[in-house]
Amino acid sequence: MRIGIDARFLGPKQKGLGRYVQKLVENVVDSGDFEFVIFLRKKNFDEFNSAAKNVKKVLADWRWYTLAEQVFMPFIIWKERVDLMHFPHFNVPIFCPSKFVVTIHDLVLKRFPTKRTTTLNPVIYKIKESGYRLVLNSAIKKSKKIIAPSNFTKQEILEHFKIDSSKIDVIYEGVPVAEASGVEEGVGREFLGKYGISKHYILYVGNAYPHKNLDGLIAAFSKIIKEYKLDFQLVLVGEIDYFYERLKGLILKKFNDLSAKKMIVFSNFVSEKELPIFYKNASLYISPAFFEGFGLPALEAMSYGVPVVSSGEGAQPEILGDAVLYFNPDNVGDMAEKMSVLLKNENIKERMVKTGFDMAKRYNWKKMAEETIKIYKIILGGKSLDNNF
Repeated sequence: MRIGIDARFLGPKQKGLGRYVQKLVENVVDSGDFEFVIFLRKKNFDEFNSAAKNVKKVLADWRWYTLAEQVFMPFIIWKERVDLMHFPHFNVPIFCPSKFVVTIHDLVLKRFPTKRTTTLNPVIYKIKESGYRLVLNSAIKKSKKIIAPSNFTKQEILEHFKIDSSKIDVIYEGVPVAEASGVEEGVGREFLGKYGISKHYILYVGNAYPHKNLDGLIAAFSKIIKEYKLDFQLVLVGEIDYFYERLKGLILKKFNDLSAKKMIVFSNFVSEKELPIFYKNASLYISPAFFEGFGLPALEAMSYGVPVVSSGEGAQPEILGDAVLYFNPDNVGDMAEKMSVLLKNENIKERMVKTGFDMAKRYNWKKMAEETIKIYKIILGGKSLDNNF
């Protein structure tokens, strides 16, 4: 049997989705039960390599969310004689010629339908949004199984689509806990200085899409400086794009003096090798989003011994449990207060660090791959799965 995986998103530049695809592919190909066909783009073709005889790489250099993807992906899937495809995102070709599994990470299109999420003009945006919805509806309807990274996302899907709950399996993502030991406390201060980081800092890792609520984070950080009189920097780790540039414009309006503006650092893209240095040296990690389907960076921060404050919305309470302090993402004052509590109180901070370590250990990429392989076997073998975490 041949399993195809659409790995065109693979790699750290594609943020959380890229990490998921990378870890999925790296771990499932170890299964000797199948042949794997890994579809990649030119720019990430060399990022994945396997010496296993049951793995084949195929170039599929079509950009996601495009007409070309819809037209040409079905042909190459058919050409490779794939028995089952795994699409790690909702952008499944409507005319996919094989059975398929799809991972739905969240329903941001349903939950946060705002024109601020695009750089397109209103007419083109409306057309493309209609296309997204058509493709999403088709993926959910035609898939043999849907993988959700949290029970929160599963319930979101059930609320918006008329499908049987048994079609959706919750498989949590993983955290590279073992990698945390490779970075000692204080290592990389000289490295961080190159980014303009000269003080203790609050860390955020991810994109700047509107639902991530970085506008609220900037406002809360302003309170940290001006009202709580705390001498910290805010470090935003993410590739500079339109949304981060827009955020920079907001900061220019929010902070009226140069010294205050220097308190906020934009790192731009950071490699997987460098990212642990940012995590390990942070005083606090914050997850301010209005909702998350899983929220991987907060767990990664925990694995590096960093205390976390988080929005209490979306999947965060399910995934992070009692290992963080929660705030209302609509309440800037609440966000600032929770950050100040952890920054000032060493006892609470130590408790959160210990609880966070224990929580992060629950999530494992190998376990995720094993549960995913079970789904492949069920679809191709006609068995049922009782999937519990």
